[in-house]
Amino acid sequence: MRNFRLLDCWKLGMEIVRLIYILLEKLPSEENYGLRSQMSRAVISMPSNIAEGCGRNSKKDMGRFFEIAISSAFELETQLLAGQSIKYFDQKDIENLLPLIQNF
Repeated sequence: MRNFRLLDCWKLGMEIVRLIYILLEKLPSEENYGLRSQMSRAVISMPSNIAEGCGRNSKKDMGRFFEIAISSAFELETQLLAGQSIKYFDQKDIENLLPLIQNF
């Protein structure tokens, strides 16, 4: 078992969770089961899969969960850009988030 709390990628993931949940407050209520739901699932998946991977017995298993976490980061980036393209978010909303996600 590895201590996921010491990993920089887990810490970064948790910071992204915090920032995304603040941003999600900008979405209209009709997006509760659409973009808001998708983004909240993608963002929480990032640090969650890092933690779950650390609990696995083999490096191969751990790596698979880390890949899932990275895939969730790609998903979240796409959702942010989609939200921007439909005018839910402006450039200022996402300009600090995108580099964090891309460096995850």
